[in-house]
Amino acid sequence: MAAHSLSRTFAVATRTSCLFALETECTRSQLLLGARASQLRGFRGVSARGKGESLGKVEFGRGGMLRRRGSGGGDGKRGAAQAESSTLEKEKKKGLPEGYMEEMQQFLWKDLVHLFDEQGIDKSMYDDKVEFRDPITKYDSLNGYLINITVLRTVFRPIFELHSVKQTGPYEITTRWTMTMNFWIVLWQPQLLFTGVSIMRVNPETGKFNAHIDRWDSIENNEYFSFEGAKDVIRQMQYFKQPDLETPEYKVWKRTAVYQVREYEPVVMVETDCDSIAGSNNFNTVAGYIFGKNEKGEKMKMTTPVFTETTGSAPSASGAKLQIVLPSSCKSSELPAPEVEDVKIQQMDKRVAAVLRFNGKPTLEVVEEKKKILEQALKKDGLKMKGTFGLARYNDPGQTLPIFMV
Repeated sequence: MAAHSLSRTFAVATRTSCLFALETECTRSQLLLGARASQLRGFRGVSARGKGESLGKVEFGRGGMLRRRGSGGGDGKRGAAQAESSTLEKEKKKGLPEGYMEEMQQFLWKDLVHLFDEQGIDKSMYDDKVEFRDPITKYDSLNGYLINITVLRTVFRPIFELHSVKQTGPYEITTRWTMTMNFWIVLWQPQLLFTGVSIMRVNPETGKFNAHIDRWDSIENNEYFSFEGAKDVIRQMQYFKQPDLETPEYKVWKRTAVYQVREYEPVVMVETDCDSIAGSNNFNTVAGYIFGKNEKGEKMKMTTPVFTETTGSAPSASGAKLQIVLPSSCKSSELPAPEVEDVKIQQMDKRVAAVLRFNGKPTLEVVEEKKKILEQALKKDGLKMKGTFGLARYNDPGQTLPIFMV
């Protein structure tokens, strides 16, 4: 069971959770493109808001600084006048007062979470002539920018996750995000996923944003109009059949044209030996546990996907582990023991993985081919494969046509 020990899986991924996913083990720093430990917090966006957490409702002050509403006026008009005078002097010399861009970063942490909800962004912090551009959309006014947000909210119902906010130029702030869009008006309701950065530029004369430029990780040509970007959207609208069963939770930190970087939440699973990564012998043995073959005769709900993980360095290597994730309501300390000695219960820690999705029947030859594609893509991005890799299968092969399998 060493392949699944907590020490091996801590902060590292060994399996996947969406469609057929062939993946590798990569250290977290490698997945973040060599980010230093001090930079991980900002990229990941977990408890990364820092000072932005305490930022209250803000407004653009006459002197050019962001002010907290309701922060009190104990200094009186005299102190306010002196502060305004000092701020104006700084503006004349430097364009914007000292600390202003830091305040704008804090503002974005608080404001962008409302990008697609009913509250919406604070439009008073944008110039009337604001440039918005992504690979397939372009507007040159605040009204156009707001219309674009409204259309996306209505048609796709986006889920927007902000990971980091960082100043990258004298009047420039770059944010990193993940956006999931559900195209609900289409019969099969495909889910579109984008990760990337937004370059937010501040007008030094007004102190407001005058540009919002999106760049997607999944394409190389991010200039408007990008046919590569349009193809990326269309490709994600392909129909896949996925069972309506519970699946492990994860977040996507980055999606390229080939693979995704995912962080999976901890799970409990049962596993047993299997002949190969593309094999399925002993499936009934491990599935028997959730169907009642345990010391209490307790039955549990089936989940998806079914994982297989190699014990060697290649798909063709003999020996693999076949694994089924137990429902999230299951606690490892409360689970009944398996009746079969070869079936083991494993607690898997939070982990990160590089994942390649594909459809069709996952024969050993197909898995070998996908592994090579993933290796080449990771190498191109400066990442190195480490340890074993796994395969996740979502569909019942007896009830799903290969073309629709994931």
